[in-house]
Amino acid sequence: MNTWKLIVGFVICCCTGSVSAQQANFVQAEKFRQINAEIGSLNVIPNFLKDSDKFWYSYKTGEGTKYYFVDPAKREKRYLFENEYLAEELTKLTAKPYNYRQLPVKDLKFKEDEKTLQFKVEKFNYEYDIYTHELIQKDSVQKEKENEWMSFSPDSTYIVFARKHNLYIMKTGDKDSVEIQLTTDGQPFFSYAYDQRDTSNKRQWARAHWFEDSKKLYTVRSDERKVKDLWVIDILADRPKLEEYRYAMAGDKDVPQYELTVIDIATKKQVKIQTEKWKDQSLRVAHAGKESDRIYFERRRRTCDELDICKASTETGEAQVLINEKSKPYFNDQMYHLSFLNEGKDIIWWSERTGWGHFYRYDAEGNLKNQITSGRWVAGKVVGIDTLGRTLYFEGYGREKDRNPYYSFIYKANIDATGATLLTVEDANHKTVMPKSCRYIVDNYSRVDLEPRSVLRDNKGKVIVELARPDLKRLYETGWKMPERFTVKAKDGVTDLYGVMWKPVDFDSTRRYPIISYVYPGPQTEAQTLDFSPSGVYNNALAQVGFIVVNFGHRGGSPQRDKWYHTYGHDNLRDYALADDKYGIEQLADRYPFINIEKVGIFGHSGGGFMSTAALCTYPDFYTAAVSSAGNHDNNIYNKWWGETHHGVKEVKKTVKDSVNGEQEEIGFQTKIPTNQELAKNFKGYLLLVTGDFDNNVHPGNTLRMADALIRAGKNFDLVVLPGQRHGFRGIQQDFYQRKMWFHFAKYLLGDSSADTYYQIDGFNRRN
Repeated sequence: MNTWKLIVGFVICCCTGSVSAQQANFVQAEKFRQINAEIGSLNVIPNFLKDSDKFWYSYKTGEGTKYYFVDPAKREKRYLFENEYLAEELTKLTAKPYNYRQLPVKDLKFKEDEKTLQFKVEKFNYEYDIYTHELIQKDSVQKEKENEWMSFSPDSTYIVFARKHNLYIMKTGDKDSVEIQLTTDGQPFFSYAYDQRDTSNKRQWARAHWFEDSKKLYTVRSDERKVKDLWVIDILADRPKLEEYRYAMAGDKDVPQYELTVIDIATKKQVKIQTEKWKDQSLRVAHAGKESDRIYFERRRRTCDELDICKASTETGEAQVLINEKSKPYFNDQMYHLSFLNEGKDIIWWSERTGWGHFYRYDAEGNLKNQITSGRWVAGKVVGIDTLGRTLYFEGYGREKDRNPYYSFIYKANIDATGATLLTVEDANHKTVMPKSCRYIVDNYSRVDLEPRSVLRDNKGKVIVELARPDLKRLYETGWKMPERFTVKAKDGVTDLYGVMWKPVDFDSTRRYPIISYVYPGPQTEAQTLDFSPSGVYNNALAQVGFIVVNFGHRGGSPQRDKWYHTYGHDNLRDYALADDKYGIEQLADRYPFINIEKVGIFGHSGGGFMSTAALCTYPDFYTAAVSSAGNHDNNIYNKWWGETHHGVKEVKKTVKDSVNGEQEEIGFQTKIPTNQELAKNFKGYLLLVTGDFDNNVHPGNTLRMADALIRAGKNFDLVVLPGQRHGFRGIQQDFYQRKMWFHFAKYLLGDSSADTYYQIDGFNRRN
C-alpha cells in the first residue's frame, strides 16, 4: 500500500512538473515564418500611362504572374499580353525556352502612342503591340551610363551639377562640354553638392532645383560646418573602415543653419532670399512653380511649435508672411499638407487648430477663405486634387461610427465650401491611387480578418471594374488562421485602444498561454497591423511557438487621431505608453481565461526596443521577459528632430556682456530626456538586447549604453550584435534575430530551454 502511494506521488510530481514547462513548437513557427512565400499578390499597383487614365499591372497567383491592361473609360480589363503566346514568340526569336508562368520581362513601359509596350528580356530590348500582338526584337541591352550628376532643366536646354562644392551649368548636347560656374562660396559642409564630404574633382549631384520655366534655379544649402560628427564602423569591409556623418542631437548648441538662394541662368545673378527670423530655424521650399518671379518657403522655430508660410520675390529676395501658425506642443508632421493651386491663387493648408486635423483654403495673400473639412475626425493624406473641378480627394480617419479610427476611408470635398462625401463605404482599410485627372480611384482594401479586394472606382465611389482577388488556397492549406481584432481601454478608463491578437493554429482554449505584446510607442505611427497580412510581421510565427501575441495602440501613439491623443507623450518620451500596455494586457487576461497573466513578454524594434526595455524596468513584477532590438534607449544621443519635437526643447534667453558690443541677448536651447539607463537598477526578469553594429540611424551606442548600465547595476542579460546591419535587419541576420527571439521567449515564458543545445540556429529542423 505504501509502495503504491509512493508511485502515485511520483507520477503526480512528474505531471505537475510537466505543466510548468511547455514544449515550444519551433517547427511550426518556422513554417509560418516563411508563409509569405506561399502566397502571391495581395494588392494591385497601377502603372499609369503618361498623361492618361489607362494603366497596367501585374498580379501573381498560383497560376503564375499575369499582366493586365485597364482602360477605365471603356470599363475594360484585359490581358496586357497572353503569357503562353509571348513565351512562344520569344522562343521563335531566341531559340530558347521560357516558362510562361514566370516570364522574365523587366522594365516595362509604354511609348506615347499608348499601344507599344517596351520591355527587356535578358540581353535584348523588345517592343510589343498590344493590339496587333506583333513582337519585335530591338537592339541589345546596353549598360546605362552612370550620369547621376545630371539635373536637366525642364526645357532640356541646360544641365546643372556641382563640382568641388560649387554650382555649374552646361548646355545639353554641347560637344565641348563647356562648364559655366555659377557660385564660388561652396565648401565642405556648406556645399551646393549633396555629398558634403566630397574631395574629388568629379561632377556631383547638386542641391539645386529648376523652376518650371527653366529661367532660374534655387538651392537650399545646409551649413553644417560646426555640427559634430558621428561614426559607425563597417567591420565587414575588406579592411574595416570608418563611416562618418554629421549628426545633430537633441539640445546641441551647433545645429544646421539653412540658406535659400535663387540664381538667374541668363544673368548669373544670385539673390539670397530673406528667410531669417528665428534662431536655429528649419527651412524648406514649399513651392516653385511655372513662373520664376516668386518662390514659397516654410520656416519653423526650433521649438517645433510655430511656423510661417512665406512668399518671396526672386528679384529682390524680399519675403512676406502669408500664414503664421502656432501649434502646441508641436506640429503633426505625418499629416502635414500644403498645396499651391493655380500658381498660388489658392493655398490648401492642413491644420490641427481645432484639436482635429482639417483642410483650410487661403487666397494668394494669405487670407483665410473657408474651412474645407470639419468635425470630430481627422482629414488626412491627400490622394488627388482636381483643380478644374475644384475638388479635393483625401483619406479620412474616425468619421464613420463603429469603425476602427485608423482605417483609411476616401472622401471628396469641394475646395470652396465645407463638407465631405464618403466614396469608399466598405468597413476596411483603403489604400488608393488616382491618376492625374482624378477621374478614377484604384482601391485596395482589406482588414486583418478580411481578404483583400482590388477594384477600380469612378470618382463618385462606384465600383466599375473588379481588378483582382488574391489566390489564398495554399495559405489556408497550411492551416493558417486569421488573427482577431479587439479593443481595450487605456489606463484612464475611457480612451479606446485598438488591437490585434494572434493565436497558435493549434490553439486549445482549455490551455493557458503566455502573452507577448509587440510594441511601438509612436508618436509618428502605431505599429498595429491594419491590412490583411499572413505573417503579421513577426507576430504570427511567434504565436506558433506557443504564445498569444497581441499588438495594440497606446495614448500618444498615432497622428491619425485627435491632437490630444497624438501629443499625449510630449515631455514624457520614455514612459507615456507603458501604463496603457500593462493595463491593456490585464484587461485581456480578465477577458480570456486562456491567457496566463503570470507569464508576460514584450518586444519591439527601434522605439519598440526602447519601450520594451523601459517596460521591463518600470514594471519588473509584471513583465517576465523582453526582446529589445535597435532601441533608442538614450534619446539624448538620437537625432535632434525626434527628441526636440516629441519630448520638447526650451528656448533659454540670457544677457551677456563683452567689451566690444556691451550687453546682448543670447538665445540657447535646452532639453534633457529621461533614459532607460536610469531605470537599470529596477531591472528584473530576462532581457535580450539586440543591435546592428552598422546602424547609422539609432546608433549602436544606444544599446551598448544600456548594456553598460545593466552591468554596472549587477544585472544579468543577453546581448546580440548583428554584424554589418543597419537599422533594419536583413537577410540571414534577420532570420538569426527572429529565431533568437523565439528561443528567448520559449526559455523564459514556456520553460523550454531546448534551444540552448542547438549548435545550428535552425537546430529544431536538424538531427543534432
